[in-house]
Amino acid sequence: QVQLVESGGGLVQAGGSLRLSCAASGRTFSSYVMGWFRQAPGKERELSAVINWPSGNTDYADSVKGRFTISRDNAKNTVYLQMNSLKPEDTAVYYCARGYLQSSRASDYSYWGQGTQVTVSS
Repeated sequence: QVQLVESGGGLVQAGGSLRLSCAASGRTFSSYVMGWFRQAPGKERELSAVINWPSGNTDYADSVKGRFTISRDNAKNTVYLQMNSLKPEDTAVYYCARGYLQSSRASDYSYWGQGTQVTVSS
C-alpha cells in the first residue's frame, strides 16, 4: 500500500502563490508517475500536472502551464506543486495521486491523498 498526504492549501488572493506538498510512504516502486489533480464543485476531477519517476519528465494542463510547477524531493519522498499567479478559477480541492502510466485520466491512478482545499479570492 501507498499512503499520500497533501498539505499546503489555503485561502489566497488572486495573483498570489501557494505551494502544495504531497508526502508519500509505504510500498516503493522503481518507476511510477505522480500527478496533481483538482476538482471544483460540480466539475470532474482534472489533471493539473504530472511528474515521472525516475526520468523527472513533467507535463501540465494548458490551464496551468507557465503558472504551476511540479517538482520532487527524492530524499523526502515528496512531490510539490508550486502555484503562482493564482486565479479564482483555480479554486478547487487538490489531490495528489500515484499511478504507473503518464495519463490525464483519474482512473489510471491507483493511490490518492485526501485532498487539500485551495481557494482564490478575486
